[in-house]
Amino acid sequence: MDGLLVPHIAAGSLALVSALTALTTHKGGKLHRYAGQLYFASMVIIFITAVIMSLQTSNIFLLLVALFSFYLAFSGWRFARNRSGNPHWIDWLAVSVLAFSGMLMWFLALQSYPKFSSASVPLGVFGLIAIVLSFFDARSHRDRAARGKVRIAKHLANMLGGTIAVSTAVLVVNISFTPAWLGWILPTILTLPVIIWWGKKVKA
Repeated sequence: MDGLLVPHIAAGSLALVSALTALTTHKGGKLHRYAGQLYFASMVIIFITAVIMSLQTSNIFLLLVALFSFYLAFSGWRFARNRSGNPHWIDWLAVSVLAFSGMLMWFLALQSYPKFSSASVPLGVFGLIAIVLSFFDARSHRDRAARGKVRIAKHLANMLGGTIAVSTAVLVVNISFTPAWLGWILPTILTLPVIIWWGKKVKA
């Protein structure tokens, strides 16, 4: 496991730098596209190393968070590439895995009810977001609606969501919060309204 931490941390750092570059450069420009490709490649490494480490340690929480985070990056990347709005089988597979992961998060969160563990709150929050997001993305696939400004808004929202996931991991590793679950959900609480607002602005 220790051998995987180095590429995991390095990929996380690279993902944050490339995400910041993509956000601050001309959308659709060469540098923006290159930064986006680098960001997605970094998220692939983060996902693979996180899955392996979660299996080695039997950490279901880490596994579900890894699936949730990678879906955001993967779907954001797919919305950027698929201009036709016609979903491929891999898009349906990804959204199905997200929905299942969200339901499993809720199941695990409710297991400890009424006495919640430190993982129960983030599992409940991320589970709700995963279920809601899977519903809207599946509906978009069904209606082939991810075209034009809608496609750009979905690309932006999901890519930003993946960036928040990486930022959250950096936050909880380096800063101690009381209660412990606050560090997991604070970035989402602070940035989710901004993502929703930005998405609506792009569509308009």
